[in-house]
Parts: sequence; structure tokens; C-alpha cells
Amino acid sequence: MTNQVFLDPFRNGRPGNLAQQVAARIVAGPHLSVLTTANLDGSPQASVIFVKADGDDILFSTIKGRRKTANMQRDPRVSLLVHSLPGASGEITYAVISGTVELTDDPEGSFHQVMYNLHMGGATPPPEPGAERLIVRLRPRHTYAPPSYVAGPE
Repeated sequence: MTNQVFLDPFRNGRPGNLAQQVAARIVAGPHLSVLTTANLDGSPQASVIFVKADGDDILFSTIKGRRKTANMQRDPRVSLLVHSLPGASGEITYAVISGTVELTDDPEGSFHQVMYNLHMGGATPPPEPGAERLIVRLRPRHTYAPPSYVAGPE
């Protein structure tokens, strides 16, 4: 038994500007994105989504009537986790981007096709009869990225 206190190296993360750089690097490469919104009762609602950077902002597409959409219309505060996938850089890490969203109409669904071009190799999105598409702009207020981690020899 020991009296040592565990010091979590991930508690503070990287300084803000470095965390933003990590997030931008992740979004620019192969990654997984998970959006978290707040349900009416305060519980979290998570959705895997496609995202792309637009300057410092993050853009994605959604449909009116979806749970995440209703949540964002009621409470624009969201959290987006972006997790890198194996790629050329070799670093596998994540970042969490918190901020508020703005939703605008995308009547032709053209931005949805942009996302399919980017993430699905130009495939045609499946038909969505009656769907009313929206473009969501996430304006980051805080970005967290853990400090670099190098695994020791096993």
C-alpha cells in the first residue's frame, strides 16, 4: 500500500492555442466526431457526425426535427469531441471543442453534398424525402486537448 496521490496528467491539458492547433490538425485528417447536446431533462445526447473546419469555426449538417437539432435550437451550447484516426502523422489523440452553434437553412442540401464529397469520396447521399437540411456553425469558446503521450516500452 502506498500513500502516493495519483496526479492525472490529463487534468490541465495543453495550453489553449496548442489545444486549438491539435483540434485543427485532427479535423484536417482522418477522424471521428461526436457531438453532444443537452436533452430537455439535462441528460446528454450524443451523435456521430461529419464535420469540417471553416476558419476557427466547425461546420456540419443536420435535419430539422432530429433530437440533436431540437436540442441545439433550444440550447445552443454544445460539445464536440474529435478523435484522430491512424494517419500519416502517427499521433492518435483527441480534442474537445465547446461552444455555441448557429443554425441556417440549407434548402437545396448542397452543404450536405459537400460533406459527402469530403468524407465519403463524393458518394451521393441517400434520398431524404421531405428532409429540411440545416447548416450548423459551431463557434468554439474553449478547446481541450490532452498533453502528448508517449507509450513506454512494453
